[in-house]
Amino acid sequence: MKLFKVVAGLVMAAVMALALSACAPTSTQEGTGGYIDDTVITTKVKTELLKDDSLKSTEINVETFKGRVQLSGFVSSPQMANRAVAVTRSVAGVKSVVNNMQIK
Repeated sequence: MKLFKVVAGLVMAAVMALALSACAPTSTQEGTGGYIDDTVITTKVKTELLKDDSLKSTEINVETFKGRVQLSGFVSSPQMANRAVAVTRSVAGVKSVVNNMQIK
């Protein structure tokens, strides 16, 4: 009976360890907390881009992964692309900015 309890305890510990490790972030996926942080950063960046009257921010797409913000879409000039990057860098939580915007 004691052996059964020991084995059952070890099995439960192993199951719990596997369950907890499945929730951990990886290099290509992030945990729930990281996803929420990135969503907040994306929202803040979009808000700041919309506030800037010199940008047509409706044509700029924003994606964030682990604090790395990617800007894509279309702008009218290289100056507008640089302005969008500068506005994005000013947002708290942004670690880096990748500019994939195209000039139309």
